[in-house]
Amino acid sequence: MTTLVVLFVVSVVPLAPTEAVLIACGVLAASGEVPLAAVIAVASVGCFLSDLVNFAVGRGAGMRALRRFSRRTGPRAVVEWTAGRLATRGEPILVAARFVPGGGLIGALLAGSLRLPRRRFAPVALVGATLWSAYTALLGYFGGHLVPDTLTAIVVSFAVATLLGIPVSLLIRKRASPPLKHPELRAQAPSNG
Repeated sequence: MTTLVVLFVVSVVPLAPTEAVLIACGVLAASGEVPLAAVIAVASVGCFLSDLVNFAVGRGAGMRALRRFSRRTGPRAVVEWTAGRLATRGEPILVAARFVPGGGLIGALLAGSLRLPRRRFAPVALVGATLWSAYTALLGYFGGHLVPDTLTAIVVSFAVATLLGIPVSLLIRKRASPPLKHPELRAQAPSNG
């Protein structure tokens, strides 16, 4: 029970190491210490609640909520990529953004900042949180079955998650360079002059 409480708290708190804790819980589920379905459910609810809070922050603070992320190239690329695709492809891109490092947080802030209606955001956020939680927990679960030592299984599973995320991050950085379509984001972009 303590494991699930810790997982929930970490899942709700923005910028907490949710991925690492969720992978560790997946490894623990593989050893039978905690039910895998409970791990996925608790992480999904926690991430969903975090998304709703971040959405509200974005709605209240507007584009100021994203300034911190726009200072560094990597996070700025995620903001630009998500905003560009949100404008052209709609809400489903928020599910995909969840799988990019920092994408869940940025997607929720961005959706709130761009005044996406909550009734459209919430179902997509729930789907994204659930799919991401299942994917991440299953990485730990399968790692726990493949590697008998718990600590080694956690390290191996986290390494696999990191290796899977690198190509996605590089692709987003490469494709995020076109001009921003949303006027509020263009105003946030640093000038080159």
